[in-house]
Amino acid sequence: MSYDVAIIGGGPGGYVAAIRAAQLGAKVLLVEKDKLGGVCLNRGCIPTKTLLNSADKWQELKRIAEYGLCAENIGFDFAAVMARKDRVVAQLQGGIVQLVKSNAIETLAGTATLLAPNRLRIEHEGGCSEYEARKIIIASGSAPAALPVPGGDLPAVITSDELLKIEAVPRSMVVVGAGAVGIEFAAVFQAFGCQVTVVEMMPAILPSIDGDLVKRMALILRKQGIKFFTGSKVAAVRPGADGVIVEVDTGKGMQQVPAEKVLAAAGRCANVEGLGLEAIGVDFTRKGIKVNAFMETNVKGIYAIGDITGEYMWAHAASAEGMAAAENALGGNTMMDYSAVPGCIYTTPEIAAVGLTEQAAQVAGKAVRVSRFNFAANGKAVSMGEAEGLVKIVTDDAGKVLGMHILGPHASDLIMEGVIAIRNGLGAEDIAHSIHPHPSLAETVMECAHGLS
Repeated sequence: MSYDVAIIGGGPGGYVAAIRAAQLGAKVLLVEKDKLGGVCLNRGCIPTKTLLNSADKWQELKRIAEYGLCAENIGFDFAAVMARKDRVVAQLQGGIVQLVKSNAIETLAGTATLLAPNRLRIEHEGGCSEYEARKIIIASGSAPAALPVPGGDLPAVITSDELLKIEAVPRSMVVVGAGAVGIEFAAVFQAFGCQVTVVEMMPAILPSIDGDLVKRMALILRKQGIKFFTGSKVAAVRPGADGVIVEVDTGKGMQQVPAEKVLAAAGRCANVEGLGLEAIGVDFTRKGIKVNAFMETNVKGIYAIGDITGEYMWAHAASAEGMAAAENALGGNTMMDYSAVPGCIYTTPEIAAVGLTEQAAQVAGKAVRVSRFNFAANGKAVSMGEAEGLVKIVTDDAGKVLGMHILGPHASDLIMEGVIAIRNGLGAEDIAHSIHPHPSLAETVMECAHGLS
């Protein structure tokens, strides 16, 4: 059977690419070995944010007296929390299935291997079949990286996939890696009473985030009860009385940290194995498949998007790449623009960033100007009881916005002002002179911009 476009992987890149191709009139085949929605929906963004929402409400409930309210015998049912997470995922997963179906996209559950630039073999429940497609888009995603130390294969050492299936809150947990995944899971389980220790090789947590935000976030997380070993690495994991003993090399000596569970959250690996890339000459490394600005590989007619490229491992980036690849596969000329890709971390408070950090701008040799504004001076934030954090805007010497960085309530929503400013080459004064509603959290962005206008 022949198709205009075949897509390998039904995550936020793959299914969006399939829908876009169908909208453009293509006959589309979408191959997914597990469930539509990919890691983001089934084992990543959505389940973790659902758990974070429950954790946040639990923390807020515990300090309800601050709002003049009374509640007795409060508690949580972790099984019910996990059940709600499953319901949310199932509901959204069902929605994607219907969306794909409504666009007349043919789906097939199975594992795909490339046989030629326009032909693939799919192993499925009914056996093995070959299909032809004028263009192929690879969107096979990534998987959690293993912990490459002695004892890293012990049963107590788990990935984020396994942690999302856990039935009870561990008494204690060591999180290896202080990026977005590690910090979010640390926040969730600490909120529910787990004693959490985070180990990070870099000198500070959240290595890709602006330094001013990291300093404040580290203080907030420590205040919440999370312990940190930065500039440190796990040397080994061995059996212990509570589960395991994690041997942490701090650079100044070894620390023994007992834990019931160890979460390996130090990165993800592109799923390049088994695709048949070598056989047809697709250029790739362990990091991922190499593509150009049009999301096309070195083999004409084959595209790659999302985590499989090893670059921007955000669901929203994968979706944008999927749309670009679909358009280009059908004769378009859409180039990806990564100048304004936001990144969000859904802790309490949230972190969101877009564009250059102050440090990155300086390294790039730019003359920069910086403004900061604290949420503590914002009426809406104070009235909400969520006044921790700040907005930071980085511009060049002419006032053009280079980066925006937010630590505070609803940062993931507020960051869109920075995305639009950078994407359209706007200056701080364009933000400052736009009338913002009062009282609103958005006023923090406006006030910060006034410091540069």
